[in-house]
Amino acid sequence: MALNNTYEARLVQQETAVGAGVQILLLALLGSAIGMGPAGWLTGLVFAIATWAMLSLALHRSRLRSFGPANRVTLGRATLVGGVTALVADSFQSSPPVTLFVGLTAVALILDGVDGKVARHTGTSTALGARFDMEVDAFLILVLSVYVSMSLGPWVLLIGAMRYAFVAAARVWPWLNAPLPPSTARKTVAAMQGVFLLLAASGFFPYAATFAVTATALAALVWSFGRDVLWLYRTSRTQRGARVTEVRELVTSGG
Repeated sequence: MALNNTYEARLVQQETAVGAGVQILLLALLGSAIGMGPAGWLTGLVFAIATWAMLSLALHRSRLRSFGPANRVTLGRATLVGGVTALVADSFQSSPPVTLFVGLTAVALILDGVDGKVARHTGTSTALGARFDMEVDAFLILVLSVYVSMSLGPWVLLIGAMRYAFVAAARVWPWLNAPLPPSTARKTVAAMQGVFLLLAASGFFPYAATFAVTATALAALVWSFGRDVLWLYRTSRTQRGARVTEVRELVTSGG
């Protein structure tokens, strides 16, 4: 049994290594197609190595016996996000071909709706898979906000940074880590961020329209995060109040 577990663990880890290899292959294809500079290459390689290392560590801790079809879709999407990241890094020197940039990003966004369906259809939903999907989404939004900020200004970075600011705040205020109730509005706002940022990044629209689309995305995100934070705060206060009441009742009753 121990040998079987070791063998399964190696197979799972091999899939992450294959993902890193595919990422490097994509970088090579991009490099030969557009003559990508050192910044793009270095950023893409760092992304590939970091993704491989963090995913390998997470898989080791979770002890998953199979990588699963949904995680393979997410890994493929992460590979595309690595390509987009390299293009954005390279854009500080020269703008990437619009068709290539939009194509990679659009496929990555479309696949965002595929991995969850695959997980539910195959019964392979896991906490690690959900977290992996979320991190890939968040990083793509961050990268797109960096790219759009070069034409609209640094305020666009708020879109990409908001989720990471929330995670950092949760380390200071643990009540932010409480589970949130399901929300269609939250999912809709999250999905529209990538679509609106891609529209802004495409360069297909005049400045005023691009500004309006991006500002709408930011306003919706602020509203969504604000609503969730307010709900978490009120819930934590209610729970603290209930615990105080229980303690007082125990003291009063002599228990």
